[in-house]
Amino acid sequence: MVLPPVSSVAIVSLLVILTGLQSFWIARDDFKPEKSTVLPFVLPGLLGVPIGVMLLDAINVQALRFCIAMLLITYGAYFSFRAVLPSVTARTPKLDASVGLLSGVLGGMTSVSGAIPVMWLSMRPWTKGEIRAVLQPFNMLVLLATATLLFFKGAYNDMVLKALLVTIPVALIASRFGVSVFKRLSDALFRRLLIVLSLLMGLGLLLQVVS
Repeated sequence: MVLPPVSSVAIVSLLVILTGLQSFWIARDDFKPEKSTVLPFVLPGLLGVPIGVMLLDAINVQALRFCIAMLLITYGAYFSFRAVLPSVTARTPKLDASVGLLSGVLGGMTSVSGAIPVMWLSMRPWTKGEIRAVLQPFNMLVLLATATLLFFKGAYNDMVLKALLVTIPVALIASRFGVSVFKRLSDALFRRLLIVLSLLMGLGLLLQVVS
């Protein structure tokens, strides 16, 4: 069964929120976000969400997903096989805000709010805790705003709720496994994993588009 774009975004948004809450609770001792690091992403991201939701019914979601998929595949394939990881050490508040805004719009349109931040943050020579402290609250807050707007649009109908009954348990189990892996990774290996995940995320999106 092929779900309408609005239903797909509603399902993924709620799954990300629930799995994010679970992983936050399990690994709460390692979670120490800094306002100065998180806010430049989150505030523009929240501004972008209503724009994305408004555009959801007016755009070709499959074409947009295809573009995102190719971007992820290109980035992931290029850096996955390089011996030296990319490294951006300078402060880039304007770029951070742009990444947040664009990702907020994408979150509202496609629920893929984490794609651009994953690529951007994997270039930062930060610890895995610092990366997670930006990526996780950003994704959760952006998709919480998305889910809230979609709720008032009536997106959470019987079809979506039935799909959630099946997908929520699977997502929670996968999230728990992800947290256990996260705790065992070094900082450098975690950054490399983010790059590989960009490639896998892109391939997954591409399969959704062509299937």
